[in-house]
This record gives sequence, structure tokens and C-alpha cells, in this order.
Amino acid sequence: MQAILHCDKNWGIGKKNDLMFRLPKDMAFFRQQTLGKVVVMGSNTLLSFPDGKPLKKRTNIVLWPGGDKGKAQKEGYILAENLNELFSEIKKYTKDDIFIIGGAMMYHTMLPYCEKVLLTKVDADGKAEVFFDNLDMLPNWHQTDESAPEDDNGYTIRFTTYVNDSVKPF
Repeated sequence: MQAILHCDKNWGIGKKNDLMFRLPKDMAFFRQQTLGKVVVMGSNTLLSFPDGKPLKKRTNIVLWPGGDKGKAQKEGYILAENLNELFSEIKKYTKDDIFIIGGAMMYHTMLPYCEKVLLTKVDADGKAEVFFDNLDMLPNWHQTDESAPEDDNGYTIRFTTYVNDSVKPF
């Protein structure tokens, strides 16, 4: 299992339940990595999508305590009301096909179970309200890859990969 996201230079990942930057290259990378795969998110992330609809051409699993199972079925996503249900659902899929896609609480909760993080670093301050764990400060995480800097809609970005040396089983 892996997480995929972008962050600013302060490890900020969002504000007002939205992304801080519009990054076409990063979005293309996200699509390339997740199409045909399983995306796992919290309810706020689902609600932040256009019309609150799940991502197309992916299996969407949403952690939503008190969520509406009938609506989930109608909208085309799998609803997990708690972590036990979420882990039970995730176990049905190949771990390399599972991507945690937000929000902040979901990333923080699931990070110990992730083998890697595909992180696009943006060399800017997005004035974030929510933050990702600083992987450079966590002893069991290390960066294994970093692309050359490139421009994406006026921002300098780098595609990086971090690996977890101590993945927690679920």
C-alpha cells in the first residue's frame, strides 16, 4: 500500500478542504499511478471532488463513520464506517494497487501501514491549514528517489519516493 500526494515546502497539503496548487503534471502523474487501482480516502476528500462523486475508473473506498451505505452503492464507492471495516476491505486487493489519497487524518492514520509514499514536492508556501507528516524527520522513512526539478503551472516541483523500513501489518 502506498500514499500519493503533493505538499508544499512546509509539508502542507491543503486548505479549505482543497488542494493548494493546480499542477497539471502532478495531476497527470496521479492519474497515471491510480487509474484502474484502488483509492482510499476519508469523507472530506470525497466531498472535495466535483459534485462529491468518486473518481472514475478506480475502486473508491471511503472511510466515513455514519456514512450512508445506500448512497455509497448508488454513487459507486465502497463505504467503510470504521478502521476495522476499512482494513477488512483493503485486504481484498493487491497491496501494490492500493493508494491512500487523503485527507490529512487518513494519511496520518494509514502512514504506518504504507510501504511507500509518492510525494510531489512543491517549492512554494501554499499557506496550508493541514499538513502531512514530515517524512524526513521520521526514523523509519527514507527518500529513495527524486526527479530533477521541473516547472508545473509556474511552480517548481520534484517527484519523490519515500520508503518505509518498518511497515505495520493490518
